Amino acid sequence: MSKKEFVQRMFNDIAPGYDKLNHILSLNIDKCWRKKAVRKICAAQPSCVLDVACGTGDFSIALAEHGVPHVIGVDISEGMLDVGRKKVEEKGLHIELQIDDCEHLSFQDASFDAVSVAFGVRNFEHLSLGLTEMYRVLSPGGIVCIVELSVPRNPVLLWIYKLYFIHILPRVGGFLTGNTKAYRYLPASVIHFPKPDQFCSMMYNAGFQDVEAHAFTFGLCRMFIGKK
Repeated sequence: MSKKEFVQRMFNDIAPGYDKLNHILSLNIDKCWRKKAVRKICAAQPSCVLDVACGTGDFSIALAEHGVPHVIGVDISEGMLDVGRKKVEEKGLHIELQIDDCEHLSFQDASFDAVSVAFGVRNFEHLSLGLTEMYRVLSPGGIVCIVELSVPRNPVLLWIYKLYFIHILPRVGGFLTGNTKAYRYLPASVIHFPKPDQFCSMMYNAGFQDVEAHAFTFGLCRMFIGKK
């Protein structure tokens, strides 16, 4: 089974309880990180934003609530999108959430003023291809904003981090969802994600310019910004 197929099945399986458990396990700090990224995107005043690997739509919803006129969210998990569509409907927002492959986006070149990925880029099977596709659909002058969990560099924080994410999180997540394998994959995907400087180099190689990396909460999360 390819990584893409595994990720698709995994998120379909955990979708019903994903939001609640995600906020509990992150102690709601993820909401703060998301707000910072949304403010960064909205400062560019985009009229149309593509939210890649949108999951249950939290970031897409936040963009729309902050005044972005047209938001499209794409993901490979129908289960996650179903949860997102219900949330969008309850809030009365106009957001398009649809199935699409981040490595083969179905949109024309230069279709969006901004592209975002919140806590999903580490799930790409072919990361370089996904970055290239995001660059392709971005309009000249547009920005990409990628928010992703990260590994802290401080040795003490790193020890605590590994204790929690490798040993505690899988047990709690597995107990509450019945899918221990998923909550072993999630921390492993963070640990094996490219280091900040390596990921910035990958963004440059995909065509992005003026790439920046910003650390949040002692390096537990990082925001990467690039321009076309």
